[in-house]
Amino acid sequence: MELVLLLIAVPLISAILAAVVRLHSIRNIIIRASFVLMSLISIYLLVTMLKSDTVYFTFNSDLISKTMFVIEAAIAVFIICLGIKYRKFLAIVFVTIQFSLLSWYEYKFSGHSDDLPSFFIDKFSIIMALIIGIIGGLICIYAIGYMKDYHARHAEIKDRQPVFFFIVYVFLAAMFGIVFLNKLPWLFFCWEITTLCSFLLIGYSRTREATDNAFLALTMNLAGGVAFALAIIWLASSGVEPCLSELIKSPKGTVMIPVALICFAGMTKSAQLPFSSWLLGAMVAPTPTSALLHSSTMVKAGVYIIIRLCPQLNHTLTGSMLSLIGAVTFLFGAFIAVSQSNAKKILAWSTVSNLGLIVACAGIGTWETVWAAIFLIIFHAVAKSLMFLCVGTVENRIGSRDLEDMDNIIVRLPKLAVMMIIGISGMFVAPFGMLISKWAAIRAFVDANRILSPILLIILAYGSAVTVLFWSKWIGKMTSAYTHRTARDPMEDEISADENFSQMVHAVLTVCVCIMFPLISTALVEPYIISIYGHSFDINRSNFVITGIMVALVILLPAISVPRHKSHFRYAAPYMSGRNEYTGRIFDGSMETKKQLELRNYYLGRVFGGKKTEKIGTVLAACLTILLFGVSLI
Repeated sequence: MELVLLLIAVPLISAILAAVVRLHSIRNIIIRASFVLMSLISIYLLVTMLKSDTVYFTFNSDLISKTMFVIEAAIAVFIICLGIKYRKFLAIVFVTIQFSLLSWYEYKFSGHSDDLPSFFIDKFSIIMALIIGIIGGLICIYAIGYMKDYHARHAEIKDRQPVFFFIVYVFLAAMFGIVFLNKLPWLFFCWEITTLCSFLLIGYSRTREATDNAFLALTMNLAGGVAFALAIIWLASSGVEPCLSELIKSPKGTVMIPVALICFAGMTKSAQLPFSSWLLGAMVAPTPTSALLHSSTMVKAGVYIIIRLCPQLNHTLTGSMLSLIGAVTFLFGAFIAVSQSNAKKILAWSTVSNLGLIVACAGIGTWETVWAAIFLIIFHAVAKSLMFLCVGTVENRIGSRDLEDMDNIIVRLPKLAVMMIIGISGMFVAPFGMLISKWAAIRAFVDANRILSPILLIILAYGSAVTVLFWSKWIGKMTSAYTHRTARDPMEDEISADENFSQMVHAVLTVCVCIMFPLISTALVEPYIISIYGHSFDINRSNFVITGIMVALVILLPAISVPRHKSHFRYAAPYMSGRNEYTGRIFDGSMETKKQLELRNYYLGRVFGGKKTEKIGTVLAACLTILLFGVSLI
């Protein structure tokens, strides 16, 4: 238990120090030391608990509950004041309802679950702790260099880095709380802290656009918070202790409504359609915020809580509806990502898509789909964080995040380009993790033998095909080099050591996680699944050798892309039907006109672009969400 408390305490202490210390150099040391501590404690927790079953800890303290209630009251007042100031009345309504429900619970059911374990440690929570501690810590280190460049490029934005790092570390502490807490009222407190932190981080620049998007995120997540609070009261009212362990083992008929309510909260937090718009709006925030929200914190909390409820979702109509919502999100998220040229929007929509696949797996709720869902979380966290950090660095260097401006990245930023290739490969190339997880999802859907299985398989096939399209476009654009000018103007030296370190470690982790996935499965994922279901996903060990060979081949792909020297490149004028001019980029068109060569991707905007596709997906998912609650009453 001391290790769990230490994992929560380290980022909290770091938050206070980051806010108090005004010297950049001292604060940077604190940030680096915090990363080392969080990583070491997470790894030590893994080592010490590797052979242990789930361990529960009782930590009863009425003072903690009262303190949480007071803080929640302060947060409610804070949001109401901001809502009045910016005329965001829906946020005021949701936070008022939410606090009224909490007050009712405190008055009526205070001390309801005092004798039950407050914390627990199992293999799944250890996996999440490793993601939060290592990936979250690396993002903080990256932010040291990035925020300096960010404020240099945006002189109009007030430099509030102490506040920024304070919020980030509180965010990480709350995430540690979410993955280790058993008591739902305490878990809910951390849940709402992450909502508040994301609101403050998205609105960091205090521009009108940032403020509007911060309130959009806040409103949607507060709606989920209302559902979560209702679930806690429902459980307490019906005689079920409001604890995760009690909820999972209760008879399905008695808890399906609160399960549906908590899943709804998880949907809002993980940006499932029809609640995806807040995650897209969050792209206005500085890149470390985007990386944090997408990889190790906010959205992962949403899918984490849904996966926890898988035993209750298995073989239920509620689970089927949830699975369909995830499938629709996966498919439409991939469609919309194809039509985007803004790199951060591609990453955002692909995140929405991948989270949809995780929810689709969780909704089915078998041990096989849980295996696939957990690995999707692991691989997505590492590779997507790497991609966000790289895009942030590219944007700071070339002043654009548009794909069409990323020509010659392989020449101008060769090392960074290699890391981006590794990150993109991690998202869709065999044998990197996402593809392995999708293969597992396909097998799990087939083995589940449900009426939904054919639908889910078709959606997975089409969505995955679209995924290949937008990642391939990106790699093609980065690796195209067709001018001499940029080749003589490398920009690699301008990247700070902190950014380089964070990105390199991410890239190494992306490859290592892939290589070590059989070990991760055997040591962590399978024991967790056995503890819940008594069965485990059977990986065919005979394929490990083939997997190893494929890994080696894929590692060669970025390796051979590394330019060893400028002379390594040979430039040749493109062939354009035999009529190209000597400049190499102008050719003779029809009617003796001169044409300028352009290399652009297809974005299929007329097919997938605009708001039309998003609206169709949103309407479908909204209908399924209504059905989710309808079937839960049956």
